[in-house]
Amino acid sequence: MEFPTISLGEVFLHPTSMMFRNLMSMDVEEMIRAQPMSAVVLIGGCDKTIPAQIMGALSAGIPAIQLAAGPMMTGRYHAERLGACTDCRKYWARYRAGETSESEIVEIEDNLAVTAGTCAVMGTASTMACIAETLGLSLPGGASIPAVHAHRLRHGEATGMQAVRLAESGMRPTQIVTRESIENAMRVLIAIGGSTNGVIHLAAIAGRVGINVNLRDLNALSESTPVLVNLKPVGQYYMEDFHAAGGMPAVLHQLKSILNLNCRTVTGETLGEQLARPPEFIDHNVIHSPDDPIRRNGGLLALFGNVAPNGALLKCAAADERLFEHVGRAVVFRDLNDLAARIDDPQLEVSPESVLVLQNAGSVGAGMPEAGYLPIPAKLARAGIKDMVRISDARMSGTAFGTIILHVSPESAIGGPFGLIRTGDEMRLSVRERRIDVLVSQQDLERRRHEMRLTRVAVRGYAKLYADSVLGPEFGCDFDFLRQDSVRIER
Repeated sequence: MEFPTISLGEVFLHPTSMMFRNLMSMDVEEMIRAQPMSAVVLIGGCDKTIPAQIMGALSAGIPAIQLAAGPMMTGRYHAERLGACTDCRKYWARYRAGETSESEIVEIEDNLAVTAGTCAVMGTASTMACIAETLGLSLPGGASIPAVHAHRLRHGEATGMQAVRLAESGMRPTQIVTRESIENAMRVLIAIGGSTNGVIHLAAIAGRVGINVNLRDLNALSESTPVLVNLKPVGQYYMEDFHAAGGMPAVLHQLKSILNLNCRTVTGETLGEQLARPPEFIDHNVIHSPDDPIRRNGGLLALFGNVAPNGALLKCAAADERLFEHVGRAVVFRDLNDLAARIDDPQLEVSPESVLVLQNAGSVGAGMPEAGYLPIPAKLARAGIKDMVRISDARMSGTAFGTIILHVSPESAIGGPFGLIRTGDEMRLSVRERRIDVLVSQQDLERRRHEMRLTRVAVRGYAKLYADSVLGPEFGCDFDFLRQDSVRIER
C-alpha cells in the first residue's frame, strides 16, 4: 500500500526546509504507527526527507528499509560538464564578479538540472543516501544509482522484496542503528567529503536511539579517516561517476580496516559478511585508496572557543588551507536582512583579511537556513578574491565550498556568546588548535551580554513548538521530546 506523508521541497519552503524536518519525522512516525503494517519502504530524496524518514521510522519501531530517489545526471555548457548545485555557485560567483555575462548565466542555468533527481554532486541528499547505506538501512549499492537509470528501477524492486523479508524476520531499524554503526557513518561522512549537514542529521538519528554524537569524538575519527572520494565540491567528479566507479560498496571496502564490521544490515548479513566479497570494480580516479588519499585526515572538524563553547564545524576538505591559521577584523551582519542589504554595498568596510560574521541565523533565530555560505562582497569578488573566512550559526548546502565555519552553538538568538561579536573585533581561527575565538576580554563580553536583548517572535502553531523545543546542532536540532531519553537538555 502506497501512502504519503508531508515532503519538503528544498527550494520552496519558507524560511527553510530544516525547520520542517522534525515535523516530517513526526508525520512519518505517526503514519507508520497508526496503520497496521508489518514493514515499510521509505522513499525519499532531497536533503531533509531521508533523515526525517529514518528518524520517524526509528521512533515508530516497525521494520523499515530506505530507498533513495537517486541523483540527477549532469548537463553540458559548451565543453564543460555541469551539475547542480556546486557549479551553480561557481558560475554565480563569476557572474557577481563580472566574469560571466547575463546571457551566459541564463544558458548555464538551463543546463544545470537536466534530469529528475537530487543534486549531481556530493551534497546533502547524496551524503544522506550514502549514510543510510552505511548504517545498513538500505541495500548495498543503492545510494549512488542515478534517478533516471534502469538500475534504480531494479533497485526499487529489490528493496520491496527485502521489505517483505524484513516483515517476516521482524528486524527493526533500532536493531541496526547502534553506536558502532553511527561511528561507521561518521567515518564515511568524512571519507566521502560529505555535507556538514550530515553531522546534524546523524546526531538527530542517533538521538532517536539514545546515543549522543560527541563533536570531540568527530575530531578523533577525522584524525584517523582519510578523504577518499574525488567528487565536487571537494574534488572534480559527479555522482554518476561515483556510481560507475563502484559507489558505496567500493568506499566501504577501502575503509574496511577501520570500520566496525559486526554491525547488522537490512540484508540480514553483517557489514563484515557483505565486505567479505571483493568489489567487482573500483575506479581509483574517483574513489582513491587509503594509500593515495585526497586528504590524509582532518577533512571535517569541530571547532570550539569563546564564541562556540558547544562547538562549530569546518569542512576543511572544501576550504583554503592558507586561511586555516588566520586573524582578521570582524565584519558583522546582525541577521539575514542586514546581510542582504549590505554585503554588496560599495561603502562596506571590508578587506580580504576580514572575517565575515552572520548572527541570528540559527534554529530559533531564523530556522537555520543554508545562509552560512556568505557571498564574497561584490567589490572583493570583482578584485578576484575567491575565499575568505566566514562564520555563522546557520548551515550551508553540502554543495558549497570555502573556509566557512557553521553551526556555531549556542546560537545568537538564545543568548549564545556568538551574538556578542561586534564589527571591528579581532577574530582568530586556528584549525591546528581546533578553535575559533573573538579576541575581546571576558569583562567586555560580559558587559555586552548585559546589554543584549533577546526577542522571541514565534507565538503560535508549529513555529512556537519549534522555538520552544528545538535543541542545538550538537543534538541534531531535534525536538527535546522526540529523543529516546526524553530528557530536556539545557539549550
